[in-house]
Amino acid sequence: MSQENPFIFLIDTVFNIYIAVMLLRFLLQQVGADFYNPVSQFIVKVTQPLVGVTRRFIPSIKKIDTATLALVLMLIIVKMVVLFSIAGYPMNGSQIFIRGVYDLVSLTFDIFIVALFVQAILSWVNPDPYHPVSSLLRSLTMPVLRPIQKHVPPMGGIDISTIVALIGLMFIKRLVLSLFQLL
Repeated sequence: MSQENPFIFLIDTVFNIYIAVMLLRFLLQQVGADFYNPVSQFIVKVTQPLVGVTRRFIPSIKKIDTATLALVLMLIIVKMVVLFSIAGYPMNGSQIFIRGVYDLVSLTFDIFIVALFVQAILSWVNPDPYHPVSSLLRSLTMPVLRPIQKHVPPMGGIDISTIVALIGLMFIKRLVLSLFQLL
């Protein structure tokens, strides 16, 4: 798409931020993060208007908030339709849906990768473990790090599980996203 059009940039940026916050809400629910955390409260308040409406039509399946997940996918698809319309690109419904799922999977991996990276950087400055951001990062990354820490002990007092997790997630992301090229 043309990066020269300022409206495309603005719409893409606003949608991407909101989609990321919405997906973060879903992921934090899945990992059982503390929703009394001030950052969690912000995420809930920003996303609740759309999630509340969507939950009326899409029920949860067991402990999976399918309404929020479906909403993330719908927002990605709406973003693409709007951007393709502005740019004048032809649209194919099945291609847009597949690209929407691709973007959803990619963003999910990106959130975990960024969270691990930020947590690693913060560990160098020894942040307050009770800080709201540190607490949420720990909640989000522990399901990824815990299995690795069981099999990769600290070496010389240095925990390399985060590096192993980052490399593993980047590899799995590339592997999974390459499967979309078969479609």
